[in-house]
Amino acid sequence: MLHEELVEKFLQKAFLYSQEDQAKIRAAAEFADELHGEQKRKSGEPYIIHPLAVGEILIQLGMDRDTICAGLLHDTVEDTQCTLDDLERLFGHEVAVMVDGVTKISKLKSESKSLQEAETIRKMFFAMGKDMRVIIIKLSDKVHNMRTLQYMNPVRQKEIAQDCLDIFAPLAGNLGISWLKTELEDLSLKALKPDTYNYINDFLLQRRGEYNAFIKTVQKAILEACSKVGITDVQIKGRVKHVYSIYLKIKKRKKEIDEIFDVLGIRVICNSVTECYTILGIIHQTWHPIEGRFKDYIAMPKANNYQSLHTTVLGPNSKHLEIQIRTKDMDKTAEEGIAAHWAYKASSGSETGAWKNYDAVNYNKIIAKIKNWSHEIEQNEDYMDEIKNELLKDSIVVFTPQGRVIELPVGATALDFAFKIHSEVGVHCTGAKADGNIIPISKPLENTQTIEILTSPNAHPNEAWVNAVMTSSARKKILAWLNKNQSANVPQISEKKKDERPQVETPKPIIPIMQGIKFIPTGRNTSSVIIGKDKHILFDFAKCCNPVHGDDIVAYITRGRGYVIHKKDCPNLRHMPEVEQRLVPVEWDSSELVRRFKVTAKMNAELFGEIDGAVKKHDGRLISGALDVSREGLTGTFTISATTEDALKKMVTSIRQLPSIIRIQGV
Repeated sequence: MLHEELVEKFLQKAFLYSQEDQAKIRAAAEFADELHGEQKRKSGEPYIIHPLAVGEILIQLGMDRDTICAGLLHDTVEDTQCTLDDLERLFGHEVAVMVDGVTKISKLKSESKSLQEAETIRKMFFAMGKDMRVIIIKLSDKVHNMRTLQYMNPVRQKEIAQDCLDIFAPLAGNLGISWLKTELEDLSLKALKPDTYNYINDFLLQRRGEYNAFIKTVQKAILEACSKVGITDVQIKGRVKHVYSIYLKIKKRKKEIDEIFDVLGIRVICNSVTECYTILGIIHQTWHPIEGRFKDYIAMPKANNYQSLHTTVLGPNSKHLEIQIRTKDMDKTAEEGIAAHWAYKASSGSETGAWKNYDAVNYNKIIAKIKNWSHEIEQNEDYMDEIKNELLKDSIVVFTPQGRVIELPVGATALDFAFKIHSEVGVHCTGAKADGNIIPISKPLENTQTIEILTSPNAHPNEAWVNAVMTSSARKKILAWLNKNQSANVPQISEKKKDERPQVETPKPIIPIMQGIKFIPTGRNTSSVIIGKDKHILFDFAKCCNPVHGDDIVAYITRGRGYVIHKKDCPNLRHMPEVEQRLVPVEWDSSELVRRFKVTAKMNAELFGEIDGAVKKHDGRLISGALDVSREGLTGTFTISATTEDALKKMVTSIRQLPSIIRIQGV
């Protein structure tokens, strides 16, 4: 086919655009064809096929004319004599800026190809922070290159596919363009593991007839059930899940493909949020829902603005069936993501009413996220690791006790959360609570948890914290504190790769960063005491020594406050007036059994959390505790309460079985 015919065929795809827009798109296509001339692709085809294919994908996404022009011209500066000044003069400033954003860096001739590619990706992230359309062009470029990857040599195929899987597919997911993400993942798997891809794909093709019949049965049942309650304007789409997602299920569950039952998905599209929840109820009345498999992304959208109700039911023939329920607006955002912003602008009437408000909120959230990415990459020398392992990783949303929303990558811990809140909160972290329950600070957080950080002015980081965090920002803050505060004879610590552990030659040089850490129960002390022989006398607990159940105590008679309970060894008692005359014997009044123990343990910043968990397992309570650094690691005391002697014994056994515990004995 002649070049002119290729260009004309492409221009037919742009028939929905205005005459003015079509004229500019035509000019860009013809200029690109003229510049690339007789250049060929690896396949031997005319090079112009590639930019035209990129332009077609951008039209499919509903992008504006300048983005389509930039897509058509994206290789001209890199591969021809054309300059950015030429593009700006002929097609305007915006087109030139977008082309520059996707143009590879070619100045690093003396450096490695991997460094050149890394710097190009860094440049792309900076450019997309200024104009989001840059990444839409790059993703469209990447999709067409992946579709024709078979013409590259095998080694290069795998390199490109791995980069695609590490960077571009997750990036499409973060921007909410689900069909692009899906296609990039499948094409990457096809290049990286062709046998696995073909095996799964063949399995699905062989059962296509069976799957289609099942989907029709489900569609009919849902339509009939909705019709009975007056919901008639409903679209129901059935699909077989894509190859890469099934590959991940096989890998994660360690099962054969014929043991994976949730390979089908149903999408129900309606007109309002109210209808979404009504249809959810209808589906749960029709088929039995699987416990723990319901997710409400309407009330709690994903970070990429995705909204939908997800449920899994035991469908016809007792087959597991995943169902998504969403409105038409939500479906458009789910499929097109950030690209929908320009599609809305290009559509008639999209600049007014609910469409405009819905789009503005979603678009501004994504823009803020991208700008934050650009800022983090700018400050990080190991930006490629950060891009792959953090920025583009699936994220979770957790809350502070005040309701502030914090977004973190999947796998982030309470310690990551603490440093995200503020460096000082992280540095002085002693423990954490998730939804009111104490958790280890290295435990990965779960979506929608409310996280509370416990702090102490005496607490500081230790080397174990480096492996207890997932985010590079938290790790850098920990390393900075350690390098600044450790003693001169301790070697400086540098950041390790994620698969390396910091080498600690001996426990002796470890700085006493846990010296004096105490576990103090939150809230008011509700324990009762017997003063003399009476347990109905008003009293208060001294704030200076904070006595807790199990301490040796004494009551001091004050003028105005009545009886105040102190520890017997409280240093403030000796300075109080007429102390000998005003002290009264006192004892704890409780049906609980209270015991104090001495413990020796390995260095572990999460020790209190682990002890608390062991105690709670047998309905007990960790009342108090204190730890100091010793030659063996940590030594200290803690007090627990139990309802029976048997429960107390079980608690001690559970504590003794903790990996960090060296010795435990009663005091």
